[in-house]
Amino acid sequence: MTSTDMRPPLPAVPPASPPTPARTPGSDLGSPGGDRPRWARPAYVVLLLATAALYLVDLGANGWGNSFYAAAAQAGSESWSAFFYGASDAAGSITVDKTPLSLWPMALSVRLFGLSSWSLLVPQALMGVATVALLHRVVRRTTGSDEAALLAGATMALTPVAVLMFRFDNPDALLTLLLTGSAWATLRGVEAGRSVAAGRTGRPALWLALGGALVGLAFLTKMLQAFLVLPALALVYLLLAGVPLVRRLAHLLVAFGAMVVAGGWWVAVVELVPAGSRPYVGGSQGDSILELTLGYNGLGRLTGDETGSVGGGGGWGQTGLLRLFDAENGGQASWLVPAALLLGLTALACTRRHPLARASVLLWLGWLLVTGLTFSLMAGIFHAYYGVALAPAVAALVGTGAWALWQARTRTASALLGLAVAATASWAFVLLGRSADFLPWLRWVVLVGGLLAAVGLAVRSLLPRVLVAAAVTIGVLASLGGPAAYAVDTAATPHTGSIPSAGPEVAGGMGGPGGMPGMPAGGPGGTPGGGTGGMPGGGTGGFPGTPPPGGVPGGPTGAPPTGGTSRGGGGLLSATTPSAELTAVLLEDADDYTWVAATVGAMNASGYQLATERSVMPIGGFNGSDPSPTLAEFQELVADGQVHWFLATEGGGTAPGGDGSSEITDWVEATFTATTVDGTTLYDLSGGTA
Repeated sequence: MTSTDMRPPLPAVPPASPPTPARTPGSDLGSPGGDRPRWARPAYVVLLLATAALYLVDLGANGWGNSFYAAAAQAGSESWSAFFYGASDAAGSITVDKTPLSLWPMALSVRLFGLSSWSLLVPQALMGVATVALLHRVVRRTTGSDEAALLAGATMALTPVAVLMFRFDNPDALLTLLLTGSAWATLRGVEAGRSVAAGRTGRPALWLALGGALVGLAFLTKMLQAFLVLPALALVYLLLAGVPLVRRLAHLLVAFGAMVVAGGWWVAVVELVPAGSRPYVGGSQGDSILELTLGYNGLGRLTGDETGSVGGGGGWGQTGLLRLFDAENGGQASWLVPAALLLGLTALACTRRHPLARASVLLWLGWLLVTGLTFSLMAGIFHAYYGVALAPAVAALVGTGAWALWQARTRTASALLGLAVAATASWAFVLLGRSADFLPWLRWVVLVGGLLAAVGLAVRSLLPRVLVAAAVTIGVLASLGGPAAYAVDTAATPHTGSIPSAGPEVAGGMGGPGGMPGMPAGGPGGTPGGGTGGMPGGGTGGFPGTPPPGGVPGGPTGAPPTGGTSRGGGGLLSATTPSAELTAVLLEDADDYTWVAATVGAMNASGYQLATERSVMPIGGFNGSDPSPTLAEFQELVADGQVHWFLATEGGGTAPGGDGSSEITDWVEATFTATTVDGTTLYDLSGGTA
């Protein structure tokens, strides 16, 4: 090991390995010939153990997380048909408004271990650890540097929105893992292509096919968002694979075919199965998965024209190039974005002699720019937690870019490293200042430490080794201090509902456990008539609502001890938590009915379903606006004795509904007699039309 191997890791992105042939880009993590320093593997193990602790400790405090998906996972654990289609209820009335792959690990876990917060959320936490491990592997393979790989892994693990999503049951956890895997497979394909061009063995087509298949599976997780990485993946292979152009094009066609097969088989099945033999496709207006893919979850997200949606454009935050840095989104994933862009762009010029590292930089830059610009400018539904899709690219660019500049060892490269640290510390100072009551001293420590480290790095050639080591250490701590504090706060705060947000409450944004743009979040001072920090009719904890105390989830009435009671209906974005008395009523003669109850909106239905572990029909799907069932269909089900109770949505927390759900509600109210149980209005439909 040379003396330069003893250099400490650098700030905003620690040092990379020195320019010696001992550790070269492309050497596998487990390969015997890498001459890795003794600390490398123990440090890697510590990184994964710390990540697992951050993602798993007190995980049960998040309760059901997003009850919409939790109820679908519970349904899938009871019925293989509901499992396959991603139905909201085991009886299969309607699906969730996404393709179902992310539900399958949760449903299998619930089937094996029973319904509980842990059985629902642990799969996502493990996906987070796997993502960090995979990103570490990618960066080490493309740079040959353990320092760069550890920095990238730590940056990924500590991104606040990553902590949020890997402790939650939204599809984004699996999406992030699969897309990171597609980047890894594509870079392996580039490496294999260059090996073939050099006369060595390699199977680039096989690696490209794997990358394409992983993107296809990502499509089955969250539909068209998976395709945002395709321009970067294709461009990198087309430019840098090394094999003749015709073969590169052929390999890309193989990858495209693998993607279509991996992502299209399920779509084909749903389209071919007669509508009467499967659940209604939630989120569509014509019971079509293709309509859902291209409309509500596709082009509609870009244009804002989303039939059946509850808002768009200004209703989901202001669009613009700086959207990801505003009060709503800045604290989620933008902490190191300025450094990632600076380091990535300059690393392109520093990696001319390292084609694999250059391919990596180009891939992650393309990923970050395409995804970031799409999120910034899309006019449809947008939530701050979407930013988790940026985290792998940001982390990889930070690690790889710092490695490239550290190896360059020129005055310009040193100045750019210092600039990256200074920019990161300055931006962290701004972000931390948006939460005035959150560790007010930290922003000054980060700013002063970051600026001092930046100066030390800029003039590192003039300093003794001990001062360079100090500058590197302080720079790393200053760069990761802000996101680390937000990450710990996120892990320590229970999150439930449909729109969770990482970090503390932010002035001008939603912050805290959840909220809506333009609405107060967390803490006292909520909308008049609502719970604390919430919406009218919501429970304590706001919008999304938080279930009331009731013990650790795991039984019919379990819920995280973090909120108040939301009776009569949770609302569009928050689930209902029925009392023990109401739950007992719903379970009376439950085996005699296909659905123990029906109510408007999937979030309303999910709370009742999770409490009873019986099918509850979500009339109108998530928004209550899907035309399923129609009034005639519902009347037929009632006449056949398949639905026991109809639960009214009261207290201002009702889903908006559509013509169909409104007609059903009006018919029930005009035809049946209302009764009240513990503050909830319900109608006994067991008499058919009596």
